[in-house]
Amino acid sequence: MRKRQMKLTSMGVKGRAAVAVVFILLLLGSLWLHGNLESPWESCMKSYNQNDKVVFHRNGSIESDTLELCPGQTFQISLLYAHLRAAPVGTDDVLLEPYLSSWEELIKFLVAMGPLVGAISNEIETKTSIIRELAKQEAERMRTNGQSGLRAEGVNPDAQAHMVVSSMGPDTLGAYDSVQSMISAELSRGLVDFQEQTDSGCRTLLRLHRALLWLQLFLRKLGQDPEPASGRLRSPSDLCREAYQQTLARHHSWWVRQMADIAFIALPERTFFYRLICVQNQEEATVILKKVVYAIDVMYNRTQRALEEHSMLDLP
Repeated sequence: MRKRQMKLTSMGVKGRAAVAVVFILLLLGSLWLHGNLESPWESCMKSYNQNDKVVFHRNGSIESDTLELCPGQTFQISLLYAHLRAAPVGTDDVLLEPYLSSWEELIKFLVAMGPLVGAISNEIETKTSIIRELAKQEAERMRTNGQSGLRAEGVNPDAQAHMVVSSMGPDTLGAYDSVQSMISAELSRGLVDFQEQTDSGCRTLLRLHRALLWLQLFLRKLGQDPEPASGRLRSPSDLCREAYQQTLARHHSWWVRQMADIAFIALPERTFFYRLICVQNQEEATVILKKVVYAIDVMYNRTQRALEEHSMLDLP
């Protein structure tokens, strides 16, 4: 009888643990961005090759400014790097298409890190979808308005669609083609609310912007050399937690911070990340991650300046 009671107690503990894990997954994913973190574009302002290859030499040098695809993996750091390099445009702007494509790869990166951290990706994906939907609606609106004007001028209907797209030159930025154009368009249309929460592109961008700083800092720390005092590399779990505390934690409630701390405990070891970015050791990882972190830095700083210029860093 006592053995049976112990067995039932053990099963009860396991059951409660399972429920707790499921609860954390659901709650963490839903609160991560909401707790103050929170398709196609019709014209091509800048072309970029999403399949850029890289020749990485084992002596640490890189033959070209691209990275090679890693066979058998969903997350591809080469695609992330290609999107990041394609995002900056002009002297201080960021194209939204490669910006969001960068996030699509980073979401795969989060998912690969395990279910607890991967749960965050669902909310981030929702944010990218909001901006993509806004861009799609804008493209449809422009097409409709353009075709209406052509009909009024008596243009052959078969040639209307071609003329509408052709009229948008390579230097023409639509409302949701870049960070700067989106901010200008939403401000002029009164879509940005500085007092209440909305699903404006600017507010959504701010949440993604904050999360990007966390991942950038984590990747930077992951690429650093061993600590001078101990000569050892710190665990990814400690690095990710530290990066979070220095960035996103300030925007989150106490409950979200506690759940995030639990999620980081379950992060895989450093060798897992070597495989994830297709390298053999820390020396190779440092070379690759420095390039990626620098590319993120360029994109992040341009977005930061644009949001700061229009007092959007604290949108509710």
